[in-house]
Order: sequence, then C-alpha cells, then structure tokens
Amino acid sequence: MNIHSSKYKCDECGKCFPRKDNLTTHRQSHSGEKPFECSVCGKRFTQAVSLTVHNRIHSGEKPYKCQLCDKAFYDSGHLTIHSRVHTGDKPYKCSLCDKSFSQSSDLQKHELYIHSNVRPHACSYCGKQFATVGDLKRHVRVHTGAKPFSCRHCSEVFGRLRQLKTHLLKLHNEGSWFTCHICQKKFNCKYELKQHIQQHEGVNRYVCDECPKRFCAANELNRHQLVQSDYKQFFCSYATHSSNVSSM
Repeated sequence: MNIHSSKYKCDECGKCFPRKDNLTTHRQSHSGEKPFECSVCGKRFTQAVSLTVHNRIHSGEKPYKCQLCDKAFYDSGHLTIHSRVHTGDKPYKCSLCDKSFSQSSDLQKHELYIHSNVRPHACSYCGKQFATVGDLKRHVRVHTGAKPFSCRHCSEVFGRLRQLKTHLLKLHNEGSWFTCHICQKKFNCKYELKQHIQQHEGVNRYVCDECPKRFCAANELNRHQLVQSDYKQFFCSYATHSSNVSSM
C-alpha cells in the first residue's frame, strides 16, 4: 500500500516514496552527500542507521543471533542471509543456467564472471581490466601497497580482508573456521572452502580468454593471465640499479 500511495517522487530517477524524509535520504545517493561520519575511522554514510550498524564493527556488538547455531551478526540482513545456510534456500536464480544462490550479490558475481566478458574497470597503473569496482580496488593495492584493514586488538594492518580474518582467528581467537570434510583443511571464509572443495571435485569454471586453460579458483586464473601478459609486479631494485650503472 505504501508503494501505491507514494506521493514523493525523485526528479533524478522517478522512484517514489511514502514520506518526504525517505525522499530526502534517497536524494543523497544521487548527490553523493554523506553527512554521517564514523568517529573512529572517518568512514561516512548517507543514513544514520548505516552509521549505527557500522559502529558495531568497532564495538564488536552483534545483537542478531542465529537460533540454530552460535553465530551472531552486526545487522538483521546478515542474519537473514546466514539462516539460508540452515534452510538451504537459494531464492536468486540465474536466467542463463540452472545455478541458484542464497545472496543476490553471489548471483551478480556469477553472471559477471561466468556469463559475461565485460570488464569495464581498468587499472590506471597497468591497464588490466576488471568486472567490478571491488576487484579493481583490490588489484590497485598491489601497486600502492595500501593496507586498509586494521586489527582492533593490536597494531597489525592488512591489504586484504581475508588476511585480517586469518589474523583474528589465529592470534585473537575471534571468528569461525570452515573445515573441509574431505581433507580437514581449515579456511577463514566459506567462499575459500567452496573453491577448495571444487579442487577435490575437479570443477574448473574459470576460463582464460586467451587460451583454453580452465581453473577452479579466480586467483589461479588471475596468476595465469599475469604470466600470459608478461606483467611482473615484483622486481629487484638492485638489478635495476645495476643496469643503470652499467649503461653510464
């Protein structure tokens, strides 16, 4: 009924809202305005509720608890997604194949990586192209050496979120391990465990654009493509200095 009775319309995209404050908040997504700032890390948000949820990352508060296991979450949305682990519900179905997913983001990644060759995001350092902004941001850290993920228990910083999760598990006993039922190897995230099990099953869904080789993990394909492009991200500064001296 709120949808049908909505009277506040966005001039930019035509979306309607039942209340004026909803429209005001929505307009910030077009203007880029983020008035709510985290006092701990400086990250900014368009809505106060988003800042409230974010603050739980720093405080460690996890008020949403699963009734079937001991997992707890920062917000209700993550609990809803987690509950599908127990129910097996996969409401997001691919229109091009028979795969289904428990999260809409997983479906979007599947369509990008499996059914599309579109790579609109290019690295300004080396020109390599990526399907998503997130993939590009992670890649750029190879060039810049940035380490945006910091441990709240100590001074350690990391370039990747999974490195931080491993650190928290090993040194601070925070988080949960995911264990392979075949070889008992442990992983700090479910996605890595899934990729690992695909190695046992011989599933190679990542295909190289330049040759017929296939890989079971995205990082293996990335390494293979780096070799093909002859891109060398690691170089010896002494060898470079020696060549400069010999040419003088």
